[in-house]
Amino acid sequence: VSLSSVLLLSAMGLAITFGVMGVINMAHGELMMVGAYTTFVVERLIAAYIPALSPFSLILALPAAFVVSGGLGILIERGVIRFLYGRPLETLLASWGVSLILQQAVRSVFGPSNVAVTTPGWLGGAFALGGLEITTVRLAIFLFAIAVMAALMLVLRRTPLGLHMRAVTQNRRMAALMGIRTARVDALTFGLGSGIAGLAGVAVSQIDNVSPNLGQGYIIDSFLVVVFGGVGNLWGSLAAALALGLGGKGLEPLIGAVSGKILLLVLVILFIQRHPRGMFPMRGRGIES
Repeated sequence: VSLSSVLLLSAMGLAITFGVMGVINMAHGELMMVGAYTTFVVERLIAAYIPALSPFSLILALPAAFVVSGGLGILIERGVIRFLYGRPLETLLASWGVSLILQQAVRSVFGPSNVAVTTPGWLGGAFALGGLEITTVRLAIFLFAIAVMAALMLVLRRTPLGLHMRAVTQNRRMAALMGIRTARVDALTFGLGSGIAGLAGVAVSQIDNVSPNLGQGYIIDSFLVVVFGGVGNLWGSLAAALALGLGGKGLEPLIGAVSGKILLLVLVILFIQRHPRGMFPMRGRGIES
């Protein structure tokens, strides 16, 4: 469940970006990495200048990571992606180039080695549930993933931006004819998806090594979650994250981690052959056509 929560966090931003814009963003993992490094920087700054707030540095890192990753995402969309719409291969290659630039920039600033992000004391420890010992930090990540998903669904269903995003997803041309500024929606969508990736980086920094290669371990699984669940569908992303997370960890003790991933990949490919739009496909006239 903990792995599923991380996959859901990393895939949510990708789901709305891919669903609205049709962009294969290979730099999504690096935006997670930026969120993790933002957590490290916030922690160090608070420890150096406001030590009394050190127990709350992780909470303060959440808005900081969202703003930094989201702002960086908007810059990437305005500076690179918007010139390549309708050319998926070139978009993929360009975003992959951006990911390499971000990795090298982080190596130049922080060095190639891992950096240490401290888990606050109130997230330490564990508790027993039946025959299981559950760590507090992993339970917190699970609850955090659910909260982020609920907030995102609220944005999509209860705000003008969400209405415009859903309109562009279903029929971009008709949305433009109705007066929706699709270019602005694209930029804000990319920024929102990137900001969620930053939040995922904050969560991952508590359970994984924070290094320039952090994003590479999650990008492929994130795409699998998005495609398996149904492009642009958050409920589909939740179902796919649970299936891949529980399935992967369930297969590890039986056939090994590598063989388990290969088997899951084969099963997902076979499923997509029968259901190309995933478990929960998006509906709409523009999509159906």
